[in-house]
Amino acid sequence: MLQYLTKKILYGLLVLAGVVVIVFFLFQGFGDPARLVLGQTGDSATIQNIRKELALDQPKWKQFLYYLNDVSPIGIHSKEEIERKELKGIFIGGDTKFALKVPYLRRSYQTKKEVSAVLSEALPGTIVLAVSAMLLATMAGITLGVVAAVKKDTWMDTGSIFASILGISAPSFFMGIVLAYLFGFVLSHYTGLEMTGSLYHIDPFQGRSLQLKNLILPAITLGIRPLAIITQLTRSAMLDVLNQDYIRTAMAKGLRKRTIIVKHALRNALNPVITAVTGWFAELLAGAFFVEYIFGWKGIGKVTVDALEKLDFPVVMGSVLITATFFIVVNMLADALYSVVDPRIRRR
Repeated sequence: MLQYLTKKILYGLLVLAGVVVIVFFLFQGFGDPARLVLGQTGDSATIQNIRKELALDQPKWKQFLYYLNDVSPIGIHSKEEIERKELKGIFIGGDTKFALKVPYLRRSYQTKKEVSAVLSEALPGTIVLAVSAMLLATMAGITLGVVAAVKKDTWMDTGSIFASILGISAPSFFMGIVLAYLFGFVLSHYTGLEMTGSLYHIDPFQGRSLQLKNLILPAITLGIRPLAIITQLTRSAMLDVLNQDYIRTAMAKGLRKRTIIVKHALRNALNPVITAVTGWFAELLAGAFFVEYIFGWKGIGKVTVDALEKLDFPVVMGSVLITATFFIVVNMLADALYSVVDPRIRRR
């Protein structure tokens, strides 16, 4: 098991290294970073100083090594560089220090704030939205899937299949616009919901207040597609398990039907569902970009889209790296969950 997890961690690090390479070279050539930092009013001498500070006067391969040194948790930095970039971590050595540090994602061109600070402010909103959407999709999807399997060939089964196909077919951005207009505008007098809003409302006199009602529409929008897929996977897995011999034996022994379904059938049908849940949770972090933008929800997605509009590439690059890291971590957690749900995996 330890060897298996070690291999997974190494694969994850290789994937993350590939993402760093793609992210760096993908955003090369889109405008002059020095000009984006200073705006249109900067003089040539100041621009040259900025280019030197950002290592833009160096060859591309050297710029990439500097970027890799910045975003890596292990690096080599000068004493002056540590102070200028305000790096945080453990530093060993004299003028040139070996560093075990928090990855440095550089600074925003527009706000001049550290990208890590910008994203850390937005990250909780995205996590709350993704977790809420996934909880909604998981609970509703498993329930509908079990009901559809147990009530096979009835109107409940047909209705759940139709609803899941509709949910898979409808793009999130389209459903977001429909739900925002219908429940946040047309029926807002009855629902009390708004078209846009974030997790917190900041009032200059009353301070910050929690607005959970603003979470309802974006969470439903983001959870529709995983809900549909989880419903179909649960139904298919349950139908397969309910035809197994040990289920017939349990029924022949006179066990309660609810006990058989929940304790025996559902647990053994959860593996494909866990795969979908963990995979979709990572996908939701990326899919939240458009949903956050539609509903004005302050999260990494909205911050990234706003940064793209302003050509603030360090924020975009940092956002991609954070999302990729979450994707890798979630997939490794999924592998750990498999061993809990299915004891056969532990023996491999």
